[in-house]
Amino acid sequence: MFDRLSDKLNAVFKKLKGRGKLNEAQVQEALREVRLALLEADVNYKVTKSFIERIKDRAVGEEVMRSLTPAQQVVKIVHEELTTLLGGESPRLDLSGKPPVALMLVGLQGSGKTTTAAKLAKRLKSQGRQPYLVPADVQRPAAIEQLKRLGADIGVAVHPTEASQNPVAIAGAAMEAAYAAGFDTVILDTAGRLHIDAPLMDELKAIRAAAEPQEILLVADAMTGQDAVAVGQSFHDLLKLTGVILTKVEGDARGGAALSMREVIGQPIKFLGVGEKLDALEVFHPDRLASRILGMGDVLTLIEKAQEAFDADQVKDLEKKLRQETFTLDDFREQLKQIKKMGSMEQLLGMIPGLGNKIKDLKGMQPDEGELKRVEAIISSMTPGERADHNIINGSRRRRIALGSGTTVQDVNRLLKNFVVTQKMIKQVAKGGKKGKMRLPMNFF
Repeated sequence: MFDRLSDKLNAVFKKLKGRGKLNEAQVQEALREVRLALLEADVNYKVTKSFIERIKDRAVGEEVMRSLTPAQQVVKIVHEELTTLLGGESPRLDLSGKPPVALMLVGLQGSGKTTTAAKLAKRLKSQGRQPYLVPADVQRPAAIEQLKRLGADIGVAVHPTEASQNPVAIAGAAMEAAYAAGFDTVILDTAGRLHIDAPLMDELKAIRAAAEPQEILLVADAMTGQDAVAVGQSFHDLLKLTGVILTKVEGDARGGAALSMREVIGQPIKFLGVGEKLDALEVFHPDRLASRILGMGDVLTLIEKAQEAFDADQVKDLEKKLRQETFTLDDFREQLKQIKKMGSMEQLLGMIPGLGNKIKDLKGMQPDEGELKRVEAIISSMTPGERADHNIINGSRRRRIALGSGTTVQDVNRLLKNFVVTQKMIKQVAKGGKKGKMRLPMNFF
């Protein structure tokens, strides 16, 4: 998300930085370019206008004009105003009150409500809560079966529902069942439509009255841009939303919905759906997203992803193996799996300060997700004995491994060669070798 906007904004700031001292006309020219970049990113016109006015009021002030680094001061102001535009502080789910606390998901058909309900349940479960999923979408019978399947996948109970039942009655019965069974959080997956209509809104109002949800969260497709914002406004006018979950942001290169939503409807974005996997739900951090947009990276999110993906005991075990020089292909495969849990390699590199807007310029050095899969396939095609001791892998074994993994003998040879280089590097580290000599082979994958 925001790839195009990031590129354009960084081009503007690069031009500013090349001028040294700035005058008001130069700042005005830069702000015109920023305004165009925002409009091209499908940001709401009124939001863009007020945003530029706020920056202008601050950027042409004496503090900036007389600064030793005026361009950096302008970037700082844009970062602060972007953070404010996106909501300022990171919003939290309101889970207070007597359990079970109800969370009601609303939105149009196809926005991803059912999958988001499961993602949210999985997240809450990992935080020690006891969620209860409720399929209240009887308009789409497949949604009921989908939620049952997803609930089974993540080990979360799903309220028994039939397509012939009334959704309002389902909500009321689910709250009673959750209370009796000791669940502390009820997540209601409600019906959507292709467009907003009176029967839909009447049904949602009745469900709200029956479940008395602590949170009413709009699930909106980020790829629909300003349509998502307009839908958000309509739902908020009738239901009084408490927050928004933007889905499919990984497919939205513009980001207009994210930048407009908070300002237009007055309610915070609480989560971002960043992929199809059930753990692809991120807490929305306005300051971190503003940093990503401006190419400043997002180290905090990178650290959090690593903490979630890597178990502390596994890290200690790996450290021990590195010290004892017993790091095997099995260990390497396991680390590869953990890294893949954190997201795509391009996403991870984009969180490193200074790399966010330069990944495209690395000319062939970007990590190939397909290569990572091939490496894992090759190692998985080996026997336990081969993974424990790569030295026993002779010519015939290499042919068998290549055939089993759908790769070539050359691919297997390259992996083994680079693994040997890595093992040598690990031994140097264990023996306190000079830091300058420690380098992973550039073509490891």
